[in-house]
Order: sequence, then structure tokens, then C-alpha cells
Amino acid sequence: MEGNSTLQVKSICVFCGTNPGKNAKFVKAANNLGRVLAKRKIHLIYGGGSLRLMGCVSIAAYVGGSQVLCIIPITLAEGNFVGKTVGEEL
Repeated sequence: MEGNSTLQVKSICVFCGTNPGKNAKFVKAANNLGRVLAKRKIHLIYGGGSLRLMGCVSIAAYVGGSQVLCIIPITLAEGNFVGKTVGEEL
């Protein structure tokens, strides 16, 4: 391959723990990741819900204008264990 080539990431899949733990830095990092994805126009595919760390990433990305797709098992979605879906649900 000749010349400079760049790879542009169009989508990213994020599955992280829902519990923010005892360190507020995790919540801050999750929010920042969502904002960066939106700023770079990267679509988010994530594990579902609007609560805790998964919620921080998905809400920040969605509010920033990213396309957000939630992939969640039916039992979790029906049991309301993860809060409301942010974006589209599969």
C-alpha cells in the first residue's frame, strides 16, 4: 500500500460493568467516552439500559448525536433490571 492510509472507526461496541464502584473516576470516564464517540461521529453498540456506567456511556453518546443501538437479552429488558433503553433496541 502506498502513501498514508487512515482507518476511520464507524462503530464501536461497549460492554462494561453497570456498577460504578466506589471511584467517581469510572463515571467520569464513561461520560467522557460517550462524548468522544459523539464528537467523532462514531456509532455506539452497547449492552443496554440507562443505569450506571452503561447508562453514562449511552446517554452521553446519544445526547451528543451518536447513533446508539442497544443489544439486550429479552429477560433483562422485560425485567427492567437496566432501566430504559437509550437509542434503538435489538
